[in-house]
Amino acid sequence: MLSRMLQINKELDSSIFLFGARQTGKSTILRQQLKNSTYIDLLDTDVCSRFKRRPGLLYDMLIDLPDGSVVVIDEIPEVPELLNEVHRLITQKNHRFVLCASSARKLKRKGHNTLGGRAFPVYFYPLVSAEIPDFDIDKAVNHGMLPRHYLAANPTRLLSAYVDIYIREEIKEEALVRNLKAFQRFLETAAVCDGEMINCNNIAQDCGVSATTVNSYFDILEDTLIGYRIQAYTKTVQRKLVQAPRFYYFDVGVANHLMRRQALKRGTPEYGHAFEHLVIQEIIAYLGYTHSDEKLTFWRTYTGLEVDAVLGDAKVAIEIKSAEEVMTKHLKGLKAFGEEYPESRRIIVSLDIFNRRMGEIECLYVKDFFNMLWRGEILSSPMQI
Repeated sequence: MLSRMLQINKELDSSIFLFGARQTGKSTILRQQLKNSTYIDLLDTDVCSRFKRRPGLLYDMLIDLPDGSVVVIDEIPEVPELLNEVHRLITQKNHRFVLCASSARKLKRKGHNTLGGRAFPVYFYPLVSAEIPDFDIDKAVNHGMLPRHYLAANPTRLLSAYVDIYIREEIKEEALVRNLKAFQRFLETAAVCDGEMINCNNIAQDCGVSATTVNSYFDILEDTLIGYRIQAYTKTVQRKLVQAPRFYYFDVGVANHLMRRQALKRGTPEYGHAFEHLVIQEIIAYLGYTHSDEKLTFWRTYTGLEVDAVLGDAKVAIEIKSAEEVMTKHLKGLKAFGEEYPESRRIIVSLDIFNRRMGEIECLYVKDFFNMLWRGEILSSPMQI
């Protein structure tokens, strides 16, 4: 049994919305960590049907519990009308709710009660390195970090089912797009663009839709927790900087499947792209779990110099290379960044097992970087491991 980084009890000063993509392990962690709570599973068809017929049943069930009781409602978007009853119970009994969902979009679209600040969002992510004994970097790059996929000997069929059944059917079920064929092309084009700057006009031409529609498609992927747009760092000193964001799917395994990348080998460009994605994915999870105020951006000049990740206001700059030997040629972006922001900490993360300094740049083996990240040695928000 894997021990997850998120400790839900530490988040329960008030009620929370627990958001996370399907199969990240939300239901498992809730049952493990909140064994003594009242648990309502809306994926149970009979339970869901009864609450749909009479949402007030929730109030009747919970009104006599001791004040401040913890109540878990799994997949609250299935019966969003329950949120009115949740609101009443928080106000009258100070019950603490964990409202679990794989998408915030249903709640946003239909204008349901989002509890007026009485519940705060907490995000749950795929596995991270610190949760896995004997973490295998090559397995993570190839399989991704969804628990079932990482732990499987051959996750190809699992990934296919996840993408085909969950991602596509979820979009169809919610009636989020009218042209499903165009959206299918968009999913694959977005995978090709994974880790690259977004050009909505080029993607629109490939998909046969407008640039405005493409932008709305990216909104859908973010709202359903399937992807992230990483904004460009725009505080200029001398060099002119690009403004377009980058896009990453929430899990590298999903991107691999959509791009038909399999059996990735070190030293290939495909492995390099997936390796970069994995490191970004780990940083995103760290910032989310620690509730860090440091924003993740990337830096790129119009002359092509770039740094893959910038944390905070040029506090830390991170270049990601899958090279097994870091050389001077890999440091161009970080050196240029240092000329613009000399107070920054500059790190190159790679497969080079020899940690060292090259001038003012730290060279860190990827596993050591991950360990330092979770210990709070990259930023100052350590988590208990």
